[in-house]
Amino acid sequence: MKVLIVEDEYDIAANIGDYLESHGHVPDYAYDGVGGLHLALTEHYDAIVLDVMLPRMNGLRFCENLRQESVHTPVLMLTARDTLEDKLAGFSVGTDDYLVKPFALQELYVRLEALIRRHQPEHMASKVLKIADLELNPATHQASRAGQALKLNPVGLKLLKLLMEASPNTVSRSILEQSLWQEAPPESDALRSHLYALRQVVDKPFEHALIHTVHGIGYRLVAPESHAA
Repeated sequence: MKVLIVEDEYDIAANIGDYLESHGHVPDYAYDGVGGLHLALTEHYDAIVLDVMLPRMNGLRFCENLRQESVHTPVLMLTARDTLEDKLAGFSVGTDDYLVKPFALQELYVRLEALIRRHQPEHMASKVLKIADLELNPATHQASRAGQALKLNPVGLKLLKLLMEASPNTVSRSILEQSLWQEAPPESDALRSHLYALRQVVDKPFEHALIHTVHGIGYRLVAPESHAA
């Protein structure tokens, strides 16, 4: 899983990240609320670990803004405050779970896994993904556009699923590479080649392109009217 850690205490952030990495997961970091919100809105994450007391934007405001943008990434909120009032404030702005400092890393990890499991059935595996006239059934690995079946190899199917799940947000090159090859991406620019092949199938035979390059960041898949906006 890919987890965004928004925590201004560097030691705590590093300890969480190291623990997640030791279990085969990929952490990303932000040390203030504004930077963290930008990442949460432009990247794809499986979960967010969010401190309440942050510079530039506190965790409550962060979570409130995230939900207003219709981003449903599960949020585990961290705080030194343990009153019922504090917890209710967190839940009222859309956090999914609450963990009081100090905490055991094992408990944080188990809570994150539980959040992701609860989130996935609603938004991912059992749901047919549809954007404009493009459809993908993750369970059967069948894709079609305008009623025409699309023939994609396993890498193309995985890329398409990642882009459709994140839509309309941009998915960074690093996340795509991590998802495809974990810690050992090919030395050559294999990602560019796979995306070219994906576009040849998904976009070239049709009037409107759905897959777009966001220069210097990554790629996004959006309906034509969304791209124009």
